[in-house]
Amino acid sequence: MRWIRTISAQVEEPAETLGSKARGLVLLHRLGLRVPAGFVVTTAACRAFLREGRLPDGLDDELATAIADLEIATERAFGGPQRPLAVSVRSGASVSMPGMMSTILNLGLTTEATAGLAVETGDRPFALNSRLRFLSNFASAVANADGASTIHKGLFERGTADEEARLTDAIKAVENFVRTRGDQPIPDDATRQLELAVEAVFSSWDAPRARTYRAVNDIPHDLGTAVIVQTMVFGNRDDHSGTGVAFSRNPNTGENIPFGEVLFEHQGEDVVSGRSMTRPLRELAERAPTVWTELLDALSRIEGHYRDACYAEFTFQAGELWILQVRPGRFVGGAAVRVATELVDERVIGRHEALLRVSSQHLRHVRTPRMASSEEADIFARGLGACPGVAVGKVATTADGAVRMARDAPVILVRPETSPNDMHGLAAATGIVTARGGPASHAAVVARAMGKPAVVGVADLTVDVGTESATVGGRTVRDGTLVTIDGTSGEVALGSPRVVANAADDHLHRLLEWADDISGDHSERDESERLAAAHAALHHR
Repeated sequence: MRWIRTISAQVEEPAETLGSKARGLVLLHRLGLRVPAGFVVTTAACRAFLREGRLPDGLDDELATAIADLEIATERAFGGPQRPLAVSVRSGASVSMPGMMSTILNLGLTTEATAGLAVETGDRPFALNSRLRFLSNFASAVANADGASTIHKGLFERGTADEEARLTDAIKAVENFVRTRGDQPIPDDATRQLELAVEAVFSSWDAPRARTYRAVNDIPHDLGTAVIVQTMVFGNRDDHSGTGVAFSRNPNTGENIPFGEVLFEHQGEDVVSGRSMTRPLRELAERAPTVWTELLDALSRIEGHYRDACYAEFTFQAGELWILQVRPGRFVGGAAVRVATELVDERVIGRHEALLRVSSQHLRHVRTPRMASSEEADIFARGLGACPGVAVGKVATTADGAVRMARDAPVILVRPETSPNDMHGLAAATGIVTARGGPASHAAVVARAMGKPAVVGVADLTVDVGTESATVGGRTVRDGTLVTIDGTSGEVALGSPRVVANAADDHLHRLLEWADDISGDHSERDESERLAAAHAALHHR
């Protein structure tokens, strides 16, 4: 059996084999968009690994051949001292599981390759920054040394004072941290790094956080994940580089305006982790106009293919844009209704298809509840609304605390930022609040996937796990305090203020009129019944 496929426009295999992320990359190739060269280790290899507890026979030889082909395609040497090749190693199941499995960036930056990258670029701090990222990333994913990530806190900001010396010290600290824990040392051989990274991604399919996410979202446990290996694009290269995520339309409202966030001189993990304060996507137009123009063109082409709103992850290095991931937008509630009706107006889809794209579940979230008025409520904090809706519950400042408290009453999980290790708490919580992160942070993405209200980026929020408390502007609340969060306005209020439902807008009225025309029934019924009647009529045609 062949375990590896090259990612190209000619690949025809389904997402069940390649994973949805790799299928998206195949689409990008077909649309003529710039995608880093790479290959995919199939889901079959993952299932074999989980059965046997080791990489399947023949995969090591296939990895060596695939890397050799990548070296030829890029004219670089994997782990070599001259024109070194570094790669990303990402998971990619057939069903999206945001942030639940391992990712390793900058793999192949051995000591020798890092020195070579410094010579090639003339920027030793950049090379050290990239190696530090790799070591801490690898330590967390492969050596299970999660504490390694705390050593480099603040060092990923380029241009800091004594940057080179601080990075060198941090690299030594990560290596010593792994060594003193007695974990498997980080190999200084690129081939071995790759084999261990593939094993780590496969193993992460069965991590508790991943199993919890699948249980919550009714995803089968036997699918397995693919592993995508691609040439690195360095968003931390210089001040003409960066990374971000983009929706072709606003995922909260459905408005036809590109929406997302960007970080300059950073890599993708900084956006999704929520550890760094991102900038609105529109700032690309000012700081990198060529990248902005190319991104808008890419979103337009992708929307044209899906005939739907879309989501893309991207990195740009030295002013050159690369698309790393793409999928349909998967909007819910009022945003789904607006997109469906406006795509009819744009003559992209017909009314029948628009009706079939909207489910009764969407309608339940159309009349999004909101806090009645800021003047009526005791506002404790303000951030960014990341997922519409209102949630009322007791504050819990740890994931374990959220699980424990949720047995007796609804809880609001309040964290500096969330990570995949918080999945059990996210699943137990009614709503989520984070001090850091933006609309594409881990907390926001998971909240949207689970349909839970979320407020992120509360810049002056401090969470003290030791005292089980959260403080904003001199005011402190402790675990168990009742709060209400508004995932539209981004407000967090003490107690349980009055909540009102949004009125149905023109988009919903039009969609329901189409539904009545299809069903032939214009009698007075609730919205879900009108939509269900239209669906039944369409299915019988």
